[in-house]
Amino acid sequence: MTDWHLKEDDIVVIRAFDEIAEHLFRVLEVYEDCISGYSISGPLEGEYGEPAFDLILRLHDA
Repeated sequence: MTDWHLKEDDIVVIRAFDEIAEHLFRVLEVYEDCISGYSISGPLEGEYGEPAFDLILRLHDA
């Protein structure tokens, strides 16, 4: 686990991967190896996901 100190409703920036552009993601839950939540921008907007911590670029400044 990384030292992100994430919590519910935090918004993070997910890096580009597999032809998916960088996008914002709202955290619902934090697990040992990933987070769960929903994309709130980009091509996956509204989609549920469980990105691994290595996909997180940074905490989004609101």
